Amino acid sequence: MYEEASHSLLNDILNQLKPEISEQDLRHFYTRLGANFYAIHTLFHRLYGSRPDFEKQMLRLVETMARQYIKRPKRLREIDIEREKNYNWFLSQKWVGMALYSNGFAGDLKGVHEKLGYFQELGVNLVHLMPIMRCPEGRSDGGYAVSNYREIDPRVGLMEDLLTVAAGMRERDILLVLDVVMNHTSNEHDWAQRARAGDPVYQDYYYTYASRNIPDMFEQSMPEIFPENAPGNFTWDEEMGRWVMTVFNEYQWDLNYSNPAVFIEMLDIILYWANQGADILRLDAVAFLWKKIGSTCQNEHEAHLILQLMKDCSQVTAPGVLFIAEAIVAPVEVIKYFGEDAVIAKECEIAYNATFMALLWDAVATKNAKLLMQGITSLPVKLDRATWLNYVRCHDDIGLGFDDRDVEAAGYEPVTHRRYLLDYLIGSYAGSHARGVPFGQNEKTGDARISGSLASLVGLQYAVEQGDDRAMEDAIRFILLLHGMILSFGGIPLLYYGDELGTINDDAYLDDPHKFSDTRWVHRPTIDWEKAERRNTPGTVEFRIFSALKRMISVRKEIDVFADFNNRELIEVSNPHLFVFERYNLLRRTESVLVVGNFDSRPQALDLRQAGAWSRSPYGRLVDLISGRHPDIVNNILVIPPFSACWISEML
Repeated sequence: MYEEASHSLLNDILNQLKPEISEQDLRHFYTRLGANFYAIHTLFHRLYGSRPDFEKQMLRLVETMARQYIKRPKRLREIDIEREKNYNWFLSQKWVGMALYSNGFAGDLKGVHEKLGYFQELGVNLVHLMPIMRCPEGRSDGGYAVSNYREIDPRVGLMEDLLTVAAGMRERDILLVLDVVMNHTSNEHDWAQRARAGDPVYQDYYYTYASRNIPDMFEQSMPEIFPENAPGNFTWDEEMGRWVMTVFNEYQWDLNYSNPAVFIEMLDIILYWANQGADILRLDAVAFLWKKIGSTCQNEHEAHLILQLMKDCSQVTAPGVLFIAEAIVAPVEVIKYFGEDAVIAKECEIAYNATFMALLWDAVATKNAKLLMQGITSLPVKLDRATWLNYVRCHDDIGLGFDDRDVEAAGYEPVTHRRYLLDYLIGSYAGSHARGVPFGQNEKTGDARISGSLASLVGLQYAVEQGDDRAMEDAIRFILLLHGMILSFGGIPLLYYGDELGTINDDAYLDDPHKFSDTRWVHRPTIDWEKAERRNTPGTVEFRIFSALKRMISVRKEIDVFADFNNRELIEVSNPHLFVFERYNLLRRTESVLVVGNFDSRPQALDLRQAGAWSRSPYGRLVDLISGRHPDIVNNILVIPPFSACWISEML
């Protein structure tokens, strides 16, 4: 009965479409809309069905999808059709990404276009341009406080520049990833300005209140995201004369998704950027999309309904575009952003594997893989048509949000262990060469997170400053070990710009009055391209790191078992310094690669009898795919060099 009513409503809506829409060639649009409308209508009704203007808003929703379909360029429509046929295209092992700030990487978007050959040289074919939308000078949170969703920030270029970059990437088979900040806008956004001026329509775009009564109710259960710089979750706006919810910073106003107009506006923005050539859209802060008194206002069920609805609507207009969930939450929660009770992703196809990242840093600090193994064992299995984004560093801080049960199972006391990790990674622990910087210190709890570049965190900065050749060797090995893990784990590996050259902390932010209080700027570098040329000079640090990563990336792309089809098996071994897993062909289990990471400063032994069939492999036929050499094996004992990753396979 409900399904019949849904189809009846669809017919009514199609009859009401404005002539400039209904007269267009919408065959593919109508086919996809018909296939997805029941789900769209059901989700929209669950979120907004109690409103008297529900059918009017439903019409606006369909018109929005149709208008953006009409505007979608012909070549992008063709790509949509290709990807609908090959729907597992993004699970291939050929994809290797890099995230970067356009201005830090190459000055601006024109500079990025000029450097497209650099990505090809390294083997990167998925590029995430960090936020490029217009934002205020200074109060921008690194671009995540958007003041205009449809304009490029003039400091990085013009829309024509982005279109040139997008076209250049398509010619080179490089995927373009762009950000859409879902949870909040800048307080300088036009919606916020209208709300300030007293317009009730736009005040309803945000959570605004005349008194502290409701804010105080929210505050009872909401945690503080940035307790050091932005305590609390509400800010008094003098001009508006109201309290406004500001979960992240006082200049970032949280959007009110209980208002369907907000959802439709944001869907229109997502489809707008899809039409500018984005292959993948990174949806920022999705865990915060729904606010509810008495809860933490994170990971609410309605947030998942919003993402499901966004995905279903996108499937109608731009089905070739993927979503990345930026949800840095516990493993049991992050897995839900692929979609619950499903086989294929029905929210976001890709999610950040923040758990793997944090566990790798634990292994760096402890020189063992006990917590890494325990934490990955507890990581829920992802959906079949979904994948992880695996990374060592990113533009953000390193959090230590491990599950206490995993910490205890690994033999540590949670509070003491986190204190050790913090001390180690900021270099205050005896013997540590790390040069991290605390971020987000909470004076109430003593908790903190860590900023710092990969090279500085593993000791390369220390080695350069001290002229310590041994420390230099160890740091380079660590950089390659960590990348060896993310390149083989299962998912899309995402490099962070500068890491491929061993870029150390950049202290220039301390001289900028808009940045000095945010230590994350220490690892958002400006690339020195004269120094980057050293990647072509044998013997230099840049050459050693760049050329080794280039080889690993090239090898990865040739190994079918590195495609992500839930074809990974963890192997529990007696040596605590080793992290071991197998990647295998689902149809021919004999085709496999044994991945071993040694996090200790000394060579470590792996008894191949603990790795099942590997003990029966003829040793002379085994090869380490990374080095291209036969590994050291004596009487079933595989020897792994210090701070090293090995990809062991049988020679064909």
